Amino acid sequence: MNCKQKSEQSAHFFYKYAIRRGRMIDPITAVGMATAAYNGIKSAIATGKEITEMGSTLNQWASSIADLDFAHKQAENPPFFKKMFGASDIQQNALEVWAQKQKAQEMRNELRSYISLYYGPSAWDEIVRIEAQMRKDRKQAIYEAEERKQLILEWIVGILAAGVAIIIIGFVIWYVGGIQGKW
Repeated sequence: MNCKQKSEQSAHFFYKYAIRRGRMIDPITAVGMATAAYNGIKSAIATGKEITEMGSTLNQWASSIADLDFAHKQAENPPFFKKMFGASDIQQNALEVWAQKQKAQEMRNELRSYISLYYGPSAWDEIVRIEAQMRKDRKQAIYEAEERKQLILEWIVGILAAGVAIIIIGFVIWYVGGIQGKW
């Protein structure tokens, strides 16, 4: 087994583990897995395999692209507390996700050319349909849970900030009242 096959196998194992655990994959890992799947699809096309034999590889590619699209959406609209406390990290993350998305777009265009050339345009249309279904399934399974976690975290941070503000205002009022002899 060569290094490329080991890399693809480890990426596939990590992908399966993340899906079983119901976790979203970070953008860099998503592009790495999409690249491994892309290379697998290209080599399968080159060896003359039927498109139906590439089901799991196409599934891995579509899921990775869906994760990357979700990460891009999250980078465009970061949570409030990240805007307040980590503006530089947000910009860096947004640029990183954008660069990974561009790389994925190049893979997508090249893959469309290969599949349309070897299997016809209808095969690419079927892959696009499968990809749309994967996005829908992952949105229901993983992305909604991720958005729920983010919303809960935002509420907790907001409630804590409001509580701290109330305590500080109460202390200031008590202190000023004590100096003026009202208590």
